[in-house]
Amino acid sequence: MLILAFDTATDIATSALVSDGEVLGERASRASTVLEDVDALLRQASAQTREIEALAVGTGPGSFTGVRIGLSTARALAFALGIPVAGVSTLDALAAGAPGALPVVDARRGEVFVLRGEPRVLEPGKLEVASGTICVGSGAVRYRTLLEAAGAVIPPDGDERHVPRARFHAQLARDFGPAEAVEPLYLRVPDADRNRG
Repeated sequence: MLILAFDTATDIATSALVSDGEVLGERASRASTVLEDVDALLRQASAQTREIEALAVGTGPGSFTGVRIGLSTARALAFALGIPVAGVSTLDALAAGAPGALPVVDARRGEVFVLRGEPRVLEPGKLEVASGTICVGSGAVRYRTLLEAAGAVIPPDGDERHVPRARFHAQLARDFGPAEAVEPLYLRVPDADRNRG
């Protein structure tokens, strides 16, 4: 099965074209260029859009705007191509890229999204880590000093384990279905709703 996968929830958006588990191409850029990346991946693999059989999209948590860009792009592509979609948590993709590590995504506003059984949002100072725990993701990079002081081990900033690679979305994707059934994983209300109240 030829799967197009992408995640736009974090500052580094990733996309990949995967055929029966084999990565045909992968890109990292920004959420705003995801369709350009898709086009480049298809050209690189000498594939046509009509050959894509399914989509795997990152559902967050992460940037509200980034998550919305990813889901709306997936819905538009699924509608145009008549193909099913599966949503995959950004935290699950990070965990798949760094087995045994704790995924930590920068949630802005002095918070992080973490995967501890269930996805949660909390202040980085309240994240309890056992000594030697490897933490990966944009939150681990941003709060490196705080987490290392608590005993965590953070790979170097440029380490690819900090990026939710789309190839892992394709590997983890299950239950493909209608695009409108894929729900975002926000974990908190949007700033606009919070400010309105």
